[in-house]
Amino acid sequence: MHARFDFSKASVFITGGSSGIGLATAQAFRRAGATVLATGATDAEVQAAQSQQANAGIRFARLDVTDDAAVKAMVASLPSIDVVVNCAGIIRREAEHEPEQFIKVIDVNLNGGMRVTSAAREKLKASKGSVVFIGSVMSYFGGPKQPAYSASKGGVKNLTMSLAAAYAADGIRVNAVAPGWVLTELSRGARENPERNAQIMGRVPIGRWADPAEIADPILFLCSDAARYVTGTMMAVDGGYTSVG
Repeated sequence: MHARFDFSKASVFITGGSSGIGLATAQAFRRAGATVLATGATDAEVQAAQSQQANAGIRFARLDVTDDAAVKAMVASLPSIDVVVNCAGIIRREAEHEPEQFIKVIDVNLNGGMRVTSAAREKLKASKGSVVFIGSVMSYFGGPKQPAYSASKGGVKNLTMSLAAAYAADGIRVNAVAPGWVLTELSRGARENPERNAQIMGRVPIGRWADPAEIADPILFLCSDAARYVTGTMMAVDGGYTSVG
C-alpha cells in the first residue's frame, strides 16, 4: 500500500454507505486500513449490508440525515473523525415536480450533507480532516424529469466551494466528486430502458457504465495526503460524459 493511501489511523464516517457508491467507498477505506462507520436510511438497508461477507470489518448503523438530533448524536458518539463522505441521496424523478417531493429530495441530498458536515466540523478540525460530497454530472446542467435531484446536486457543487473556503482556516479540506452513469440501484431505470441506455452510452466516450468502485477510488485520493493542496474542487468521474456536447 502506498503510504499516501494508508488510512490505518483514520476514522471514516460515510452516510448512505449501505449500498452503491457509499458502500464501495466504505469497502475501499476498510481495505486501506480505516475504521469505518457507514449508515443506511432504514434498518433493512443496514441489515442487508451487515449480512454480506464482503462488508466484514465495516460498522453499519441507521441514520436519517434529515433528523438534526440524530445526526448530532451519531457524530457525538464517535471519538474522532478524520473523513466524512456525504453519500446519502435519493431521486424521485417526475414526482419531484410536486413541492412535497421536491423538498424531500433537497432535504436529503443537500441539507443532509450540510447537517452532517456542520456537526462534524469540530472533530474534523481536531484531526485536520477531509470532507467529500457526492455531486453528479447533473451538478452542471438541468434535468427536466428530476428538478429536485438536479437542483440538489448543483447546490452540492456550490456548497463544496463555500465550505472549502469557510473551513480552510481549520485545516479541513472539502471536495466533491461528480459521478456519471454508475451501476447502482438508483440508475436501474435508465439501464433497463433500451432507448435511454443507448442515448447515455452514445455520449460516454469510454463507452460503458462505471462500477461503484471506480467512484470510490477518486474519493480516497481526495481524502489522502496526495491531495493535500486540493480543496473546493468537484472532480468529474464520468467516463468523459461532461467533456462532450
